[in-house]
Amino acid sequence: MTEKTNGLLIALVDGSIYSESVCRHAAWIARRTGVQVKLYHVLDPRKSPAKGDLSGSIRLGARTKLLEQLSDLDEQHAKLSQAQGRAILEDAKALIEAEGIDHVITRLRHDDIVDTVQAKEGAADMIVIGKRGEAADFDKMHLGSNFERIVRASHKPVFVANRAFAPIKRVLIAYDGGISSLKAVDYVARDPLFAGLEVIVATVGDSKDRAKGLADSRATLKAGGHAAETRVLKGTPETALGELVEQEKIDLLVMGAYGHSRIRSMVIGSTTTAMIQGCKVPVVLMR
Repeated sequence: MTEKTNGLLIALVDGSIYSESVCRHAAWIARRTGVQVKLYHVLDPRKSPAKGDLSGSIRLGARTKLLEQLSDLDEQHAKLSQAQGRAILEDAKALIEAEGIDHVITRLRHDDIVDTVQAKEGAADMIVIGKRGEAADFDKMHLGSNFERIVRASHKPVFVANRAFAPIKRVLIAYDGGISSLKAVDYVARDPLFAGLEVIVATVGDSKDRAKGLADSRATLKAGGHAAETRVLKGTPETALGELVEQEKIDLLVMGAYGHSRIRSMVIGSTTTAMIQGCKVPVVLMR
């Protein structure tokens, strides 16, 4: 059981099958770091049923009655959505507590999910989300509708849970020489979440700059207690890294996320999306 909290983890849960994985990964993170877990279920007010004029050309008395019925239906829908949200949070909390984690807080919030992340992430060390949401459970070619919005908006590391939890022992850091990949190396070297895990740093494409970057990364990780290995891969990043994940039995991928500039977003962003779409392990994204 965790007895002392020294940080905060925000986990976003919905009604998708990925929510269980989010909870199990959140429990794993909390066990290793002692952070407090705060669960959010967000009800987007923009997705409530529209109050359109469905009365047509019927007489005024019937029209008034119909509008009253529609208003009642909206109220019932709102109450059901809140009840469902509370049930999802209660189940998620019970699942995490069953993993031996105390200090689990639940919050039901009416807001846009990205606005919620931006408003609440300031005190958090990490955000945990599922790779896909309710509408994308069985669509392997698309990520959740809010996934990219959350990753681009958040300034904290985002842990993207895959479909099912599995023990994490081996970590791959994707190094491209950019600022976010340097942050990823430093994060793995310093954060207790990665203590005792095997680490590989890999880059795609051979160059003197990359070779020096890999050497520096290895030194940084060694200073943090990791005897890291390095790899230089050929091919496209998403293909080469994906193959390495399979060959080396990697359990967790850490990489830089979408860039800020338009050009960097087109290059790095497309690689980020492709990696997460095809990767069968969870991913930590650094900004």
